[in-house]
Amino acid sequence: MQLIRCEFELAKLLKQGAVIAYPTEAVWGLGCDPFNESAVRRILTLKSRPEAKGLILIGGHPSHLQPWVDTLDSEAATRLLSQTERPTSWIVPDTKITPSWVRGEHQSVAIRLSQHTGVQRICQAFNGVIVSTSANPAGLDPALTQQQLTEYFGDQIDAIFDAPLGDAGQPSQILDLLNGKLFRD
Repeated sequence: MQLIRCEFELAKLLKQGAVIAYPTEAVWGLGCDPFNESAVRRILTLKSRPEAKGLILIGGHPSHLQPWVDTLDSEAATRLLSQTERPTSWIVPDTKITPSWVRGEHQSVAIRLSQHTGVQRICQAFNGVIVSTSANPAGLDPALTQQQLTEYFGDQIDAIFDAPLGDAGQPSQILDLLNGKLFRD
């Protein structure tokens, strides 16, 4: 596992099918190219997470969310792209854009426009959304340090983005974009 400070090196690895760990607003996350099935399946295996649950996608710039924005009315699109006081992942209707191995059993996908500088840098260098799921095996707390990442995953992750964790007190809330239903607080 390599410690990397350059987002362009990480983007190159992501395009090659790597699984990376990176800091988010509140916890360390695991990420990969959501359109690379084998990379997504590696994350599911690392976390012992059932595919049916689905995964979150994260972008660093509104343009990264454009395929989903194009399917929404203007009010929903504005909400998806708005900055919120607390990190918020939105459940967005989707059966045609996001692969089933990311959506799981759902006819939707959770998407977040991140305000975390490190995430923004990675997504800008990658030029798109990446998978974002907490860096922890099922049943354990999300990693808050690089040491915890190593304890959880050893050398099973290809790279760690050497950047600071955000200062949000908890992982993103998850809300339905269309009706506001709370899935995770």
